[in-house]
Amino acid sequence: MKQVASPSFVRSFVALFACALVLFVDWKRPEFANRIDESLRDRIVQATAITQPEDRIAIIDITEDSLKDIGPWPWPRSQIADLVEILLGTYGAKVVGLDIVFPTAGSADGDGRLASLAEHGPVVLAQVFDYTARSVLMLQGEPIGGEKPGQGEPALPAQGYIGNNPGFSRATCVGNIGYRPDQDGVLRRIPIQTRYADLDYPHFARALITCGGELQFASPATDANGQWRIPYSRALNAYTVIPAAFILNEQAPTDLIAGRYVLVGSSSLSLGDRVITPLAPITAGVMVHAVSLSGLLDLAEAGLPQSPPDHVFFVAWCVFSIIAAVIGIARFSAWGGVFLLLGFTAAWGIVAISAVLRGAEWSLSAPLWGYFMLLLLGVPYEWRQTQRRSRGLLSMLSHYVAPPVLNEILRRNLTHSLDPKLCQVTVLVADMENYTATISSLPLSEAATLTKDFLACLTRPVLAEDGTLDKYTGDGLVAFWGAPLPCSDQADRALQAAKRMLAEVATFNTQWQSGGHRPLRVRIGIESGTALVGDLGTDFRSTYTAVGDCINFAARLEEAARHLPTDLVIGPSANAGLKQHLTESMGCVTLRGINHPIEIFRAS
Repeated sequence: MKQVASPSFVRSFVALFACALVLFVDWKRPEFANRIDESLRDRIVQATAITQPEDRIAIIDITEDSLKDIGPWPWPRSQIADLVEILLGTYGAKVVGLDIVFPTAGSADGDGRLASLAEHGPVVLAQVFDYTARSVLMLQGEPIGGEKPGQGEPALPAQGYIGNNPGFSRATCVGNIGYRPDQDGVLRRIPIQTRYADLDYPHFARALITCGGELQFASPATDANGQWRIPYSRALNAYTVIPAAFILNEQAPTDLIAGRYVLVGSSSLSLGDRVITPLAPITAGVMVHAVSLSGLLDLAEAGLPQSPPDHVFFVAWCVFSIIAAVIGIARFSAWGGVFLLLGFTAAWGIVAISAVLRGAEWSLSAPLWGYFMLLLLGVPYEWRQTQRRSRGLLSMLSHYVAPPVLNEILRRNLTHSLDPKLCQVTVLVADMENYTATISSLPLSEAATLTKDFLACLTRPVLAEDGTLDKYTGDGLVAFWGAPLPCSDQADRALQAAKRMLAEVATFNTQWQSGGHRPLRVRIGIESGTALVGDLGTDFRSTYTAVGDCINFAARLEEAARHLPTDLVIGPSANAGLKQHLTESMGCVTLRGINHPIEIFRAS
């Protein structure tokens, strides 16, 4: 015999498989899953970016209009020196960061003034490190500000650089503005530290905080290469942007710059400093530095290193939700399982948003792959199990109840209809009188045919009145109404079935007597009461049956008919439940096993 895996084994396997899939996706980060993760993060970033003005930073933008007013790029170094001096002197900027690299020498006056400002003032120069291995390395100017690597501090190795000309070698603060975008071209991470020729160089935003001197730099959470995920928590329109021409002409309000970190860069298309970010497909590079600076300032002002949510929570959520989903799917309908998975998906969405805002690097799509696997495997399996149980229910009950009752059970989805429970039922017991004597004179085949035909006369009325066939008693049967479905007119239905039995037996006798046989008599007892109804028995054999005093009482009533002038005897409880039929009292009798007389009735 072919062995079938137990449902508990299959459910355990499905749960383990889904958990393994989730952990694999989170650990290995396949490219297709990683792209989905980053896309989800981008959508969360866009939806949650705040527009509250960032009053710690100001951006001086070399716009197209500024180029028209001041002159085409590159501006003379003296012009840039004027811009820096005005920002520091006239406007009182805290720090000025130049998102501009000067790899070649300019005018002696301009370079001298800029070099002096970079050496003695709060001015941060920029340099670009290249992280791409090229056949011809990018080596221009010279890198400035390198330090010996710190103990255990990760850094992203660089292959080349575009530095400043040697005239700026004494600059105090220099930051890297180079970056390595993700494979889809979106800039989501920056290297806090870059390592080149055994020296480490800080990022531009980090150099700005260090140069400001008022805050202690707080190390953000980085990957093994020292790359930090930029927290695009502020919308681009949250930043104060002032055209450079307004500064040179001293037309800008002082309160927009005083005491702020000031970044000088360009949004001009002609200068080409544009990148793709989660916030916009075309973003000026200086805006990325502003967003990075905001994130690092938040950490520095909090005075604590960045601490993303623990990965243990992610694993616990995935394992718990998958196990809970498997258990829930086993208990609900197929559609219930689908909605349960949708509920876990929505709950994970809330958790994921919170995690992204707190800097978690979990795979956002990993739990979704697990839920999807449960949708593909768990829900169809449980649907099949439900179908199998339904077929088992149909197979068992089809021997006992009428098709309309079965249809109603299926319509109501009563999956536990076989479970034993106490019910108010009306019981009918019918039996052939003198059965043994009748069949003793008949050939075996004729006796079998008689029994079968007689039981058919008793069974058809039961099923016609939507009754439940409990059992055959050899020459009779036991039936009841009120289970597996409740029945408000159970006593009337039982009495109606009894009348139809009498009519069918009378019709059968016409044919039976024509063969020279004596007429058959059926005795019927009906009584109502409480009974334990359900699938009762042992592991070896069980049946859908009813057990209770009312069954025994109905059997005694059927026996009492032997000595009464009626074939149908109705008990007091059944008589009290009749609503549609008239009866008449037959007085009080004492039944076997009952010490006191009871009143019995017959149909009018």
